[in-house]
Order: sequence, then C-alpha cells, then structure tokens
Amino acid sequence: MLRFPRAAAAAAALLSLAACNAADDGTQAGNAAIPDVSIPDISLKTMQDVVGALASDEFEGRAPGTEGEEKTVGLLIERFKAAGLEPGNNGSWTQDVPLVEMTADKVSPLSFTGGKAPLSLAFGTDFVAGSYRVQPNISIKDSDVVFVGYGINAPEKGWNDYAGLDVKGKTVVILVNDPDWEAKEAKGEFNGRAMTYYGRWPYKYEEAARQGAAAALIVHDTEPAAYGWNVVQSSWTGTQYLAASENNGADQTAANGWIQLGKAKQLFADAGLDFDKLRADAKKKGFKPVALTGVKASLSFDNKIERKMSKNVIAVLPGAKRPDEYVLYTAHWDHLGKCEAVDGDGICNGAIDNATGTAALVAIAEAQKKAGAPDRSLVFLAVTAEESGLLGSKYYADNPVFPLARTVGGVNMDALSGAGAAKDIVVVGRGKSELEAYLAKAVAMEKRTIVDEPTPEKGFYYRSDHFSFAKRGVPMIYFDGGENLVEGGTDAGKAWAEAYTAKRYHAPSDDMSAITSWDGMMADLRLYYAVGRMLAMTTAWPNWNEGDEFRKARDESRKGA
Repeated sequence: MLRFPRAAAAAAALLSLAACNAADDGTQAGNAAIPDVSIPDISLKTMQDVVGALASDEFEGRAPGTEGEEKTVGLLIERFKAAGLEPGNNGSWTQDVPLVEMTADKVSPLSFTGGKAPLSLAFGTDFVAGSYRVQPNISIKDSDVVFVGYGINAPEKGWNDYAGLDVKGKTVVILVNDPDWEAKEAKGEFNGRAMTYYGRWPYKYEEAARQGAAAALIVHDTEPAAYGWNVVQSSWTGTQYLAASENNGADQTAANGWIQLGKAKQLFADAGLDFDKLRADAKKKGFKPVALTGVKASLSFDNKIERKMSKNVIAVLPGAKRPDEYVLYTAHWDHLGKCEAVDGDGICNGAIDNATGTAALVAIAEAQKKAGAPDRSLVFLAVTAEESGLLGSKYYADNPVFPLARTVGGVNMDALSGAGAAKDIVVVGRGKSELEAYLAKAVAMEKRTIVDEPTPEKGFYYRSDHFSFAKRGVPMIYFDGGENLVEGGTDAGKAWAEAYTAKRYHAPSDDMSAITSWDGMMADLRLYYAVGRMLAMTTAWPNWNEGDEFRKARDESRKGA
C-alpha cells in the first residue's frame, strides 16, 4: 500500500522531546542514553540493481505462489549470502507461510430487487467482490439489505452500529473510514482526522462476519478511502490470497466487496431513502441501522482454489555481545503480479511498492555487516502477502522464529519515495512509542526535521507490516521522507505524491520510471540504518508510550523475559 503522505498528529510531549533531541548531546530514551553511531555510505548500486531486478517484467509482479516469488526469494537469498549474513530460521533462509489462492470466476452481476426499479451492477466497473470462505461456489440469493453506518462495534466507546439488529444472512452496506474522519484535527471520538483501525476495511469485514452477515459491501468514496476506484478495481479483480485456516473461513462472510458511491446512492434512492442524510446521521453516536425495506441482494460466483506455500525470507547478523536480543528490519517483497492491462501492459511491477523497501533490506544489511557486528542481533525480514492483508508478517508474529519478548523493536520500510531528497521526514503514528527518540537523534545528525502527517484520515498506520508486530506489543517505527523537497519545496513533493497515487499506485505504471530521483530514498536509508544501529547498540528496551493501545501487550510479553 502507498505510504506517502502519511497520517497522525503529534502529541505536544513528542514535540518537546524532538526539540530536546535536536541538540544531539546525550539524548535520552526513557532513562537510557541513546548511543552515538556513525552512518557509512550505503550502496546506491545495490538499490538500483535490486529494485531493477524485482521490478522487471521477468519477476511478473512478484505475486505469492508464482515463478515471480521463486525468483524473488532466490535473489534475496543470494544477496543476503553475498552480504555475509546468516540464514535466520534454524539454518534455513525462509519460513513457510501457508496461503490459499482464490480466483473468482463466472461472477454474476450484483443485483438488487424490490426497490422502485431493479438495479444490476457490473463486476469491476460498478462493484468488486470476493470471498474469505474457501469453497468452490458462492451464492447469495434474495438477501435482505441493511445500512449499518460505519459498521463499528466499539464497546469501550459506547458505539455499536449493529445495536438491536440481527444481520444473520443479510447483506450489510457500510461506509468507509471513521465517523469523524472529516474533522480538522486529530481529536474526537475516533481520533478525528486520524483514522483508527475501526475505519479500515479489514475491520469492517471482520465485524460483519462476527455479526453473522452473509455479505458486506463498503461504499467507495475516494477521499475517505484514500484512493480512487481504479485502485479498488485493480486490487480486487484478480487472484486473492488468504491465510490458511482449519475451518476454511467458515466463520467469515460469504462475500466481501465494494460498490461505487454513485451506485450506492441509486440503490438507496430506489429504496426511498436519502443516502446523504443517512450518511450524516451515521456520524452521530446512537445511530440505528436502517433496513432497505423490501430490497433483496443476489450475487454468485465460482472460486478457483489452490493451496500454496509462500515464503518469508529471514537473514540475521548475529550480535557480538547479546545475540539473544533482536532488532528487526521489515519490508514486504510481494506485489500484485499480473493485473488488469493498461495500454497493453498487464504486469503490476511494484517498483516503488515495494521493490524499494525490499532492496533497502539488502543495502542496509550490506552496510551493517561492513560496520561490524553490533551488540544485539539484527534480523532482516522480507515478508510475503502484505498486499493481501499483511499475511506474511502476521504469520511471523504468530509463529516467531525469534521470541517477541526478546525482540527489542524495529523499523519497517514500505514504498520509499522516488521524488527526490526532502528536508523533512514523516512518522506514521507519531507519538506512539519511545522509538521516536532514536529517530529524532538520527534526524538531528542529518540536519532534517520531523513533521506531522498531512493526511491522517488515510490510516496508513494500519496498512503495513509493522502493525502485525505492534498488535503483539513489539515497538516498531515506520517513517518516510516528507514532501518538502530540497528542489521544488512542498509543492513539488505534494505534486509527486498525488501523481503517483492517481496514476501509478497498484497499476502497471509503478515501474522503474516512477522513480524520478534516488536521492531521497538514499537519504532516508541513512536514517533507517542509524535507528537500527542505535537499537542494536543500546541496553534499553524502548516501550510504547503510556496510554498507547499496544503498551499493555508489550508489558505483558516482557514479564519474565
């Protein structure tokens, strides 16, 4: 997923902390001094060679379970070996990740009857849908339709969009993002402008399944979704990947999907309802779900099912003094593979997303090895199936090779900027953990600045692999170059990011031509290197800040460690 511009406002305490760190004289993280480190040259040639290979048509877009995966895994092992690292999984370079490959076939129109007029939506252009149930045929016939607002059930907030409603066997229509996403500040019931996990589409499908719905349809709206319909279409109309489960997804909805905003408005109008009014009502606590009385939904499709064993790639640089304490570098190697053709090009190469982050693992590994073993072990983890819902990182977090209680923290790298060198950097989820003190010191060394994320409503914190570890309590930091470019300033940086989102993100044009300059990502790699090195040279165990949602999980995991 695209990571720039980023999301979440900073707390006042973090602003003062950053100011303190800027002096770079005995910087503290909690009660421990942050070690001084030097930053060596990091190989531009490695970045260009690895990105060039991974983003070539030969690698077929790096979809899990394909020849593109085999070539990707082989290349990474070769490069980690050459860098002088060791295999990270008990003598193996890889960790098996069991996946189920699902491809929808013979998809019927999504039809609604019982309103003023029948409504038939075309697959791809009007709606997309797939199933989390591993079964060969999906059929939803004459299912009652209910509007459930934002589809949130948050007892701690006294909020339940399903209150008093039994949706078993029904089709629920859901709004994307949180109820207060239009707020100007990151304050409010659901963090205001800064999206919470309740606003993300995976949560909405999860909750619909818990409620027993037959189908869950999210209404696409470009601004709160953070991307256009073209991204939904390219991401949901090809082969999908699921985590293998013992019950084959029997507890999931039969169908999950998206519908175009205009079609949703037409559907509600045919049911005698005002969509815009109901959308406004859904923003208020106490909203009650609304049935589209008499309206029935029908949809059917076949599933082509294959079980595949994908791979996480794991390399380690053992620590010299405390090898049983681990610092993580993570990036996802996968992309969408072969996708809907645009101008005859049907390969989604994923150069920016995320050949850049994967290549960064290799380049930083080389530099760390040349600098000599740090006190703690450095783990370089290239994970699979991020594009399918963070499946590879979730599998590792559920089945860690190195104990999470002994994992100090780490750095996630995803979709590095190809816009050029920036004066600033943006932290995803700023204000969450003590790792930011390490970054602040590195930023001061490089004479750059940390700024707040300009689009917190897009919820990037919940959209990359660091989230899988955060849920388990492991502090992870995730940052990128900002928009204030050395050449062209903020206007140029914003224009580049917007053009990438509109024209290249999850499209065949995310190829090498998307990288207009290597200067920015190479400058950012210096920060990634420094933060990891600092963590590997300190004796501290940085934590989530007091009151953070992940603090409890970390405190519990560290008991007796």
